[in-house]
Order: sequence, then C-alpha cells, then structure tokens
Amino acid sequence: MGHLSLPASKRNPRQWRLLDIVTAAFFGIVLLFFILLFTPLGDSMAASGRQTLLLSTASDPRQRQRLVTLVEAGQHLQPIEYCPAEAVAHMPCEDPRRNSQLSREMNFYRERHCPLPEETPLCLIPPPSGYKIPVPWPESLHKIWHANMPYNKIADRKGHQGWMKREGEYFTFPGGGTMFPGGAGQYIEKLAQYIPLSGGTLRTALDMGCGVASFGGTLLSQGILALSFAPRDSHKSQIQFALERGVPAFVAMLGTRRLPFPAYSFDLMHCSRCLIPFTAYNATYFIEVDRLLRPGGYLVISGPPVQWPKQDKEWADLQAVARALCYELIAVDGNTVIWKKPVVDSCLPSQNEFGLGLCDESVPPSDAWYYKLKKCVTRPSSVKGELALGTISKWPERLTKVPSRAIAMKNGLDVFEADARRWARRVAYYKDSLNLEIKSPAVRNVMDMNAFFGGFAAALASETVWVMNVIPARKPLTLDVIYDRGLIGVYHDWCEPFSTYPRTYDFIHVSGIESLIKRQDSSKSRCSLVDLMVEMDRILRPEGKVVIRDSPEVLDKVARMAHAVRWSSSIHDKEPESHGREKILIATKSLWKLPSSSH
Repeated sequence: MGHLSLPASKRNPRQWRLLDIVTAAFFGIVLLFFILLFTPLGDSMAASGRQTLLLSTASDPRQRQRLVTLVEAGQHLQPIEYCPAEAVAHMPCEDPRRNSQLSREMNFYRERHCPLPEETPLCLIPPPSGYKIPVPWPESLHKIWHANMPYNKIADRKGHQGWMKREGEYFTFPGGGTMFPGGAGQYIEKLAQYIPLSGGTLRTALDMGCGVASFGGTLLSQGILALSFAPRDSHKSQIQFALERGVPAFVAMLGTRRLPFPAYSFDLMHCSRCLIPFTAYNATYFIEVDRLLRPGGYLVISGPPVQWPKQDKEWADLQAVARALCYELIAVDGNTVIWKKPVVDSCLPSQNEFGLGLCDESVPPSDAWYYKLKKCVTRPSSVKGELALGTISKWPERLTKVPSRAIAMKNGLDVFEADARRWARRVAYYKDSLNLEIKSPAVRNVMDMNAFFGGFAAALASETVWVMNVIPARKPLTLDVIYDRGLIGVYHDWCEPFSTYPRTYDFIHVSGIESLIKRQDSSKSRCSLVDLMVEMDRILRPEGKVVIRDSPEVLDKVARMAHAVRWSSSIHDKEPESHGREKILIATKSLWKLPSSSH
C-alpha cells in the first residue's frame, strides 16, 4: 500500500501544539500577574481566597487543628486571618442563624448554645468600617460614636420614648425608657419614696430586660452597681449599646436554665416592661427571681401586667405568687409594684395554687452553670451565714469586711484576708511600676477572668471603673463572696465563648490562664489556648490591654500566640514581695481594619 505524502508544515503537529500551549500559558501568567498586582479584582480574589481558607478551617477539623498546632508552636508566621465583614457583631453562642432551628419552648432557642471549636472558623472579628476609639467615661454614658455601632433600629423605634437618638456622628441617650419616657432619673426618684436607694443599704442590683441600660447607668450615682441583662434581640444589640456606654451588662435569657449567679446575689431586682412571664410554668421564673434576691431585698416590676389593661388575671396571679412567698407589698404606684422579700425562711404553705414547695437538700442553691430551673423555692437557711439586708454591712464597709459565706469555707477568714492584701499590693505594682492605667479615661469596662474572691476588683474600687468578675464554672464557686462584698460577676467556662458582643471590654486581667483550660484531674487541656486568646481578642476593644499572670513557660507560649492575634506584648517581673515563679505579660490590641475589598 502506498504512503500519503504530507507537506513539511503539517508534519509533527503535536510538537507545534505543545509550543503554542507553552507560549499561551506564559503570556497568560504574565497577564494574571498584572491583574492580581495592579487591579481591584486582585484584591477581591485575594480576600475571597482568604475567606475560602477560613471556611475550610471550619468545615475541615483536621485543617483547623493543624493551624491551631502551628499557632501554639509559634510556627504560624502570619497573623490569624480576619473574619468576614458581616461578622462584626458575631457572638458564637447566641447566633440567631444557628439557634433559630431549636425549640421555642420556654425560649430555649434564645439561650446559650455554643458550637464546638472545630465547627467555627479560626479568625479575628473585625471592627465595623469607620470604627473609632470609644468615647471615654463619663461622657460615654450620654453619647457614643455612631460608627462603632451603626444600628439605627432602636433610635428609629424607641426615640420617642427617650431611649436614644441619632445626632450627627453620635448616638445620644436622654435617659428614657418605655416605662419612664421622662427619664430614668425621674423614675428612680419615684422609687426612692419606697426603697432606701441612698445610704449604702442597697449595693447590687439586677436589671432584667434592660433596654440600653439607662436605669442601671443612672443608679451608679446612688452608689448602686446594677448588672443589666437582655437576650440578643430584634432591637439589635441593646446590650452592646449598654457596654459601649460603660454600663455593666451581658447577654442572657431567662428560659430553661438558672441565670449564672449564686443564690441571694442581688439586693434589688428590677423589671421595667421586661415581659418575663413570671407566673408561667407554675411561677418558675418568679421562683428564680426569688433564688437570686437577697433576703430583705426589693423586687420592682413596672409595666405589664401591673394594673395593665386586659391583663387582670396575670396581675392577680402575680400578686398571688408574691403572697404565697410571703413577700411584703410595699407599694403599687400606677403601673409599678414594689415588694420586699422576707428575711426568714419562706412561710410557703403546704397547699398553694401554684404547687410550690421548698427545695430539699439535694438541690444546691448556688449551682447555676447550665443548671435547669427548679420548681421549688430555695430556703435562706440552706446557705450558711448572715445574708439579709440589715445584717450585712452597708456599702462601702461591706467591700472589706469578711463575708460570712467566706468564713464558712475552710480557712476562709485567713484566705480572704491574705487575698485582699495580695491584690492591694499587686494592683499598686501594676500602677506604680508597670505604669498601667486602670482608670478613666483610658479604661472603663474591666474583666477579671479568674476572680476568686474579687480581690483584683476590690483593689480598684476607688477608680472610675467597673469589673466583671468571672468565676470559672469548674473551680470553687466563690461568686457568692464577690456579691456579698458588693461586687458583681458571673459563672463561666472559658472553653466556651463569653456572652458578650465583640469589642466590649477595655482591660482584661487573668491570673493563671492555663488553669482555665486544664482538666482538674490531669495536666491535659480541655480546649485550646489559641481558641481562648481568639475569644479574648473578640471581647477586647482596639487599643485595649490584657494582663496575664502565669509561669514563665506559659507566658512564653502566650507571647508566641500574641503575634498571631495581632497583639504587641512584653513580659515583666512580678512585684518583689510576691512568692512563686510568676511573671506578668502585658499585651495591647492594635486597631486594624479590613481591607476595603473585604467589605
């Protein structure tokens, strides 16, 4: 058979195709290089790539763990990536998108529900566009930067009630509320006709469903320290507004669990149109209020159902529960009712329409971390010591007097007094030798992540700051002593995110950071120090400070990780009078912003 003869130009077609491909690829790479380097598309693609990497750390636990291991070892040379712009107000345990799938019964879906660490991207929460260092205290009580919280919903919906309004670059706070459009000051003057709000008898208060916390902010001038709470809600960030103003607050929901406080914490409990159904579920919520209210303390409810149209039955039920618990009716003034809790054990009758009974000894009165609500009444005699208003010291004497709940602990008197001396010495060293400013205007909102008896907060009592004293839920539950001293705080497990918005604390203090994540029965960790530091970064305001006390080995690890969360840090010797091997790490969070392409 003869062979077909081809022209030379058509021989070796494979060779020509390969040359064409190589040439085209070369010019394509050059073109792509210029696009990536010199055009906004390049920025956008880079940001998209970073976000893809972030998502992969959440969807692939092994990839995430590799990143955590590198950061812990100091081998991750770049800072941890930033989260997407829409995460500026992210709260991992109160994420509406995640929690909306849960049961509505008793508002279960609005309580804390935390993702596992491996289910969350490892990234740093960015500030909103235009963020500024917050207005200092006390000006912040009356105005904050709009750019720091550009949420207009409350101002639009509640401006006519005096909650807040937009004025140029600021949100301003006239001091009003739904039940006191004339201002919290006027409302508090009314309450003062019936309650000893001045003179130091009352010190700790809980404001339930607090709006933007104008009630708590106004009480500060009376020497009353009110902790305000509300759930993450449709009004958009009311707790974040409260904290931006410098008023103590945190996110919580009275649903299926006890609130994270010990028994008999609060001298005054207040609800102004908080809409808590106190008599529902056999008065379960009223019973929880009773657990938290100190014997001899005051309960104030304003708004529905108190003498409210079409709520006669609810108002009658509320009065019936108070009578069953032997509360003394002090006054009904318009839509406000004031009761005083009895000092002695409840005179609760064996038969009552709500089926209420006293708790037996198997129900610990002060356990309150993920502890289901109980349908029984806590008896004051179940807690040792003098608890009632009138028997405990007035403020400020109660700050330094050893509480009876401390004396009831093993060697409690000696431990308390030694702790008070230790922290007075340490805080003086912080100020005088380390030049730390723990006062306004630099600092207002302070957190102690491992507070024990509240000695750090007590040493700061003369400053214009307030301290959120956190008692780790797996350590000795000493939060009752903190409240008996006239200070405030919550239980928390630091292997989970805290119930607050991003950028809400100016200063975070922790003594023994590694102890927060260690198993009690071994040297192994329950969770990662990297995740804890990322959470601390979420809570901390830009230009805020962190002070960590621990062994040199632990602080070396923390210093390596500080670079990854974009903190500048330095390690210092402890005060000379203190024993042990501790050193002190001081870190500052930088004010960084998302590249424009990430918005």
